[in-house]
Amino acid sequence: MRFSVLASGSSGNSIYIESERARVLIDAGLSGKQLEERLKQIGVHPSTLSAILVTHEHIDHVKGLGVLARRYQIPVYMNEATQKHLPTSVGTIPEKQQHLFHSQAIIEVEDLQIESFPVSHDAAEPVGYALHVDNETIAVVTDLGYVSQRIIEKVSGADTLIWESNHDVEMLRVGSYPWNVKRRILSDIGHLSNEDSGEALVDVLHGKGEHVYLAHLSKDNNLSELAHLTVKEILEDAGLEVGKDVHLWETYADRPTPLRYVKTRK
Repeated sequence: MRFSVLASGSSGNSIYIESERARVLIDAGLSGKQLEERLKQIGVHPSTLSAILVTHEHIDHVKGLGVLARRYQIPVYMNEATQKHLPTSVGTIPEKQQHLFHSQAIIEVEDLQIESFPVSHDAAEPVGYALHVDNETIAVVTDLGYVSQRIIEKVSGADTLIWESNHDVEMLRVGSYPWNVKRRILSDIGHLSNEDSGEALVDVLHGKGEHVYLAHLSKDNNLSELAHLTVKEILEDAGLEVGKDVHLWETYADRPTPLRYVKTRK
């Protein structure tokens, strides 16, 4: 498998993942035009996509969903609660393109086996995904207030993780957000702080050289350098050497990450 985080952050989220026979998007949170451009930057045409999988209905994850699905007749996979709560701006997705599943389902798209699992977030029925081909796994875990034992079990040992590190708690507390918004972000149905992200990763990682892409960083309440440093310190305090046992990478709001293999090729 190969992948690229096309966009990550409050302004829009989308991840491209390909296998030998399948090409999928996890979320479509930019405009249709922007998604086309980001895909073009990594050498992919939207007409070759096999599916779009939706994590939840918030606009930064579905903004371009309807446009892209209708324009290129792409199948859309989501659970029924997410479908029912899609914003009206998404428009109508033809029924024949909709594939509804339960939140703890195993979905097959060509040679990809995709496990969905519930996460804790203030959406109708949000999920994360673990995608498998042969002995390779990539997991997508963003938009959640805490990491449950079930999630740890689902993604433990994945070769690559797209993993939330949303905010620095102190930056959030002293920042300009209204208190009700701060309280939501800090809650169990909000977002993972840098500290929470690192501490959960200690339980997830095996130290076999996994690659972790820190994702969904807040533009106002985080810095990429701070997220990296905080997570790195927590992992190394737990005995995991960053750069050897585990590799940390940035994601971006304004550009895709390079197209890379899920499992490092020698």
